[in-house]
Amino acid sequence: MAERYAAVAELGSSLVRTSLGEIEVLERGSGSPVLVVHGIWGGVDQGILNVRGMLEQGFRALYISRFGYLRSPLPTGATPELQADLLAALLKDLDIHRVQVIAHSAGATSALCLAIRHPDLVQSLVLISPNSPGKVEFRGPPRLAAEFAFRSDFLFWWLTTYGTAMLYGTMGVPPGFPLSEPQKALVAELAATVLPARLRYRGALFDAFVSNPAVNTLAIEQIGSPALVVAARDDPMALYRNSEALAQRLEQGELLTVDNGGHMLLGHDRMVLEGVRRFLEAHAV
Repeated sequence: MAERYAAVAELGSSLVRTSLGEIEVLERGSGSPVLVVHGIWGGVDQGILNVRGMLEQGFRALYISRFGYLRSPLPTGATPELQADLLAALLKDLDIHRVQVIAHSAGATSALCLAIRHPDLVQSLVLISPNSPGKVEFRGPPRLAAEFAFRSDFLFWWLTTYGTAMLYGTMGVPPGFPLSEPQKALVAELAATVLPARLRYRGALFDAFVSNPAVNTLAIEQIGSPALVVAARDDPMALYRNSEALAQRLEQGELLTVDNGGHMLLGHDRMVLEGVRRFLEAHAV
């Protein structure tokens, strides 16, 4: 746990004060700007892992921590719309007039809100294993249990250290999926970004009980930006049928499908990386 707290402290991120509040930001690279929006239990560090290999050349990557993650505060009455407005305020403060957005999983809700509320800012969207409108099969713990469990560093340390079978389920690995040793290492590396839980639980509660359900209320048809939806047919968390329907509802939606690999698209790294890079390069600012 001491190592995880130290790793977070050494990220090199900044806490930026905007007209709508504070947000943690880390910038890397130069070129066409890309805003990276992490998923649940994330933060700047998860965002970096999510897009590894995609933005190394030709892009100015802006990694952020959403509401309640790491150093970004969770404001009273937080909504995905307010999160989107804060992202817009950040971009304007950075003098960025157009940006491409990559959002993973639970981060899709605020990315979609950004495209709806601030269409002048969003050049294109890449939504990977996205939280999408529609019915879901995954069920988390009740709110009271989550309030207690989510803030426990010890519980999540145990889960990432000894609770392998349970860990794979929470990471969206399909039941019975044959993990190679490199894939096990990848799952473990991403799972480590859950820690420290005490620096992320407020954001996780916001996602689980506010932001994720709110995606069903969004006016998806208002989004005119080109959008790429990347999804696996066997994803047990972000169901493929919902991702497919989202791509169809988007005015300029494209769907990149992988047959298996679950929420993390395991085994399809090259296909996903090349598909996303082609899309980003085609719509670079």
